[in-house]
Amino acid sequence: MDDRKSNFVKRDAFLEIEKEMQAKWDSLKAFEFDAPPEDSVDAQAPKFFATFPYPYMNGRLHLGHTFTLSKVEFITSYQRMKGKKALFPFGLHCTGMPIKACADKLKREIEAMKQEQEQEQEQEQEQEQVQQQEVVENIENKENKVESENQNQAEKVDPLAFHAKKSKAVSKGTGGAHQWKIMKSMYIPDEEIPKFADANYWLTYFPPFARFDLSRMGAKIDWRRTFITTDVNPYYDSFVRWQFNTLRTLGKVKFGKRFTIWSPIDNQPCADHDRASGEGVMPQEYTLIKMQVVAPFPEILKPLEGRSIFLVAATLRPETMYGQTNCWVLPDGDYGAFETNTDEIFILTERSAKNLSYQGHSKEFGKVNCLLKLKGSNLIGLALKAPLTSNNVIYALPMLTVSTQKGTGIVTSVPSDSPDDFAALTDLKKKEALRQKYNVHDEWVLPFELIPIINTPEFGDLAAVKVCEQLKITSQNQRDLLAQAKDQVYTAGFYKGVMLIGPHQGRKVSEAKNLIKDELIAQKLALSYAEPTDTVVSRSGDECVVCLTDQWYITYGESEWRKITQHCLDNLETYGNETRHVFSRTLDWMNEWACSRTYGLGTRLPWDPQYLIESLSDSTIYMSYYTVAHLLQGGVIDGSRVGPAGIKAEQMTDQVWDYIFLKGKEPSTDIPLTTLKILRREFEYWYPVDLRVSGKDLIPNHLTFFLYNHTAFFPENQWPKSVRANGHLLMNSVKMSKSTGNFLTLQESIDKFSADAMRFALADAGDTLDDANFLETTANAFILKFYAQIEWIKEMLKSNELIDVAPNTFADRVFLNSINKAIAETEFHFTKSNFRDALKSGFYDFQAARDTYRLVAGKNMNKNLIMRFIEIQTLLLTSITPHVCEYIWGTILKREGLVINAPFPIGGAVDQTILEQNEYIADLLHEIRTKLQYLAKPKKGKGAPPNVKPTSVVIYVATEYPAWQLSVLKILSGLVENNNTLPNEKAIITHLNAPELKPFIQKAMSFIAQIKIDIKIKGMRVFAAETPFNEVQLLTDSIEYISRVTELPKIEIVIATQQDASKFGKAPVPGKPALIFLDAQGNQVK
Repeated sequence: MDDRKSNFVKRDAFLEIEKEMQAKWDSLKAFEFDAPPEDSVDAQAPKFFATFPYPYMNGRLHLGHTFTLSKVEFITSYQRMKGKKALFPFGLHCTGMPIKACADKLKREIEAMKQEQEQEQEQEQEQEQVQQQEVVENIENKENKVESENQNQAEKVDPLAFHAKKSKAVSKGTGGAHQWKIMKSMYIPDEEIPKFADANYWLTYFPPFARFDLSRMGAKIDWRRTFITTDVNPYYDSFVRWQFNTLRTLGKVKFGKRFTIWSPIDNQPCADHDRASGEGVMPQEYTLIKMQVVAPFPEILKPLEGRSIFLVAATLRPETMYGQTNCWVLPDGDYGAFETNTDEIFILTERSAKNLSYQGHSKEFGKVNCLLKLKGSNLIGLALKAPLTSNNVIYALPMLTVSTQKGTGIVTSVPSDSPDDFAALTDLKKKEALRQKYNVHDEWVLPFELIPIINTPEFGDLAAVKVCEQLKITSQNQRDLLAQAKDQVYTAGFYKGVMLIGPHQGRKVSEAKNLIKDELIAQKLALSYAEPTDTVVSRSGDECVVCLTDQWYITYGESEWRKITQHCLDNLETYGNETRHVFSRTLDWMNEWACSRTYGLGTRLPWDPQYLIESLSDSTIYMSYYTVAHLLQGGVIDGSRVGPAGIKAEQMTDQVWDYIFLKGKEPSTDIPLTTLKILRREFEYWYPVDLRVSGKDLIPNHLTFFLYNHTAFFPENQWPKSVRANGHLLMNSVKMSKSTGNFLTLQESIDKFSADAMRFALADAGDTLDDANFLETTANAFILKFYAQIEWIKEMLKSNELIDVAPNTFADRVFLNSINKAIAETEFHFTKSNFRDALKSGFYDFQAARDTYRLVAGKNMNKNLIMRFIEIQTLLLTSITPHVCEYIWGTILKREGLVINAPFPIGGAVDQTILEQNEYIADLLHEIRTKLQYLAKPKKGKGAPPNVKPTSVVIYVATEYPAWQLSVLKILSGLVENNNTLPNEKAIITHLNAPELKPFIQKAMSFIAQIKIDIKIKGMRVFAAETPFNEVQLLTDSIEYISRVTELPKIEIVIATQQDASKFGKAPVPGKPALIFLDAQGNQVK
């Protein structure tokens, strides 16, 4: 049997074990936890409540979902083993556009396919009629028979029937992927697909698969608490309506015109979860500066004569408009003259004109009226009257780096405070050939001088000039340096700059900026304009714009609310500074958030039911709903049946929710008070959320909303305790993608590897915000290695060769110490939720320690230690690979109870001296083997003598350092820098000026070089004057092991003396013996 077939057999064995263990857990309701009654003995039992963002139900769960939720699974399992009631509930999200958009798209496709089939059938019938007529004319004597056959054929064709295989609409067509094909790619049968044209069918189809797949994974989920969202579920719908009524009462929800990302096709806001691409992209607000074209107009603009025409430029720095010397256009850029709602004409790109049309600046909402198409070259030389500048007229000039995909394609030029503008203007002034190339007249450029407008301490009055001099920028083509210069100038200008000009002279730029913007807009010299910071494509397939629209919005960013949320973040465990920094940056920029939609699925705003609550806004405090969902719904995910509490959805009034979650007064209700107290007890026992795990992409939206809303609703002692974010998942070092086939669903992953092998590879994939990497080789290697582990355990249980005494040999002590070390390190990694490191200490290193013990002990392995190893290895892996561990625990070891309920192991103290002894022997063996390999190499050169094989080794041990080395060690120990590093040799040698060291300076430098290497491995131990153990005794005890491993029959240990110094290339020092190899005649082998 080849390895591949063998792996399949072993995988299938694991799959069978998994089925058996899952059935066992299910029968015992092993994952269900309830809050203990307040008057019970375990009322204060420790708990752990962890959650994962409920996945969207538009398909099967995939390996990316599984990677993130596995973090919850691993840490919850560990906390369970620490004796806590560890709750992992799991909801299913259906709110928002995607399901509705897909259902409607499928409906359109089906209608198109039906129409196409009807047309084909009509054509076929016409052809049949022609054929029938020909038969009638040519074979009159068979007329009756032909008519009968045609009638039979016609009866077989139902013109109203729908047959997917007949349609060309799926196999042909343009645009994105057809929904029918997408459904087929999910292995949905053709006859089932038409049902998905009803959006509600998705809500019944995919949730059972989610539960089935997660159960096969072995996820320790309390399924009684599972629910779907939207108004299909009346209980959750009531909860969300209460949530928003409360937010409105708190003044956190308001109505007004706000900039928002908008889908023209859907004609509504497009939030992150409504997007095919561009998640996290926000509106960027600019000041649109109006620069009026001065008559006489050039020939190309003659058709617009008599109209007010403006080149409009989008700027983030309105305070710098005092320094305008010109404006920039892209010579080969596409522009247009667009009519506005005020009859003014704006020259800009069509993309920006489209955005403006959704912001109230066109005569018809969302429609642009282009009066004239223009190239950038048509605009060069236009005379312009620009606001605030002291120049009466400025001119439009060419710049090759202007982007037409950002802003308006028209750029104001302030060379005093913009390095890009300064470099480009300098190029035009200095290079006559450049001016001639674009027909730029000298008078448009040469007379214009820089205008000092802002003073900064670093760069003076002309910041762009100063920083370009410092960075040696001489051309507008030095893009990297100009980007660096821009960052320096803009940062210094905003935070430290002071205005030198205008009515706000003497004010800080940070104070004057918005004042100047408001004045420009009030004087109709500018207007507000916004566009997406990057491309956003909706799930309907259109490119989104920014719309200024009436909407309900949540007041994120409001100063007091933000301050409280920052306080929450300050006390939040984020498992790393990178996650904290992303949160902090998000709090800095996050502002009002549109929370209402008109299209999709969800809960309707209770006070304005024409609107739906969008998907990121109904998912901020639903973790609290988990605490009572099992009593309200009892695992009926759509809430269609009354749950164990006996409460109907309509009884869940705002007063009832207030009582449960906000310590509200006793409500006026027919729900028994005892029942209400049980619901409140569930919430107050489980809250706060101990851990929220999510992908890093949700920090700038969902996770920040999560913090904001918890600070608004709950007291500080019920705020979230920790948030753990992770990167995306690669598969075999490549981005996961359905289109390339590098993709696995959760179901496919389990089928391919088994649940435990998949879980193992997920734990090994990575834990930081960097992208993790799921390796199939890791999953496959686990199957082989752990199958062998199980067989080895069975073998050990049957063995009569194990020594059944208390551990007493050095090998025993080392192995016992390794067991204690594995327990301590693995527990530490679990507390930090670093599961890859937990696998290293609790599996890879632990297995290596076991293998070393087998090698060292030989036939003298200690039975107690082997049994201890088997038990500890099983317990250390239980959180990650629970099925095989449960199998070992119950089926092989015959232990009582479930391993998932067993306590996490407690080890003894780790003996550092034993660790050092073990490290000492390992290093010595490595050095012996390395030198033996070197001595075995054939000697080079003609007539070179043959190799002589060593038969023994003399190990020379130094019991103390020479005096000069002790002096060097003392000096070096005082020079250690951060992270156990030493200065360079040049800096060290200045300290080696003691007279007794002068004769040894050359040797000292070699000694120092070795110490610099050793300190990185051993830390400050490298400066110890002697080893913490007796080297000679340790070596004497290990002679048999050293001989067996090195295959050298004779091992001799000698204490080195001064007389031996000439024998060595490098003299021995404490902890580093020297080696002399001898042949059978006792001659040294070199």
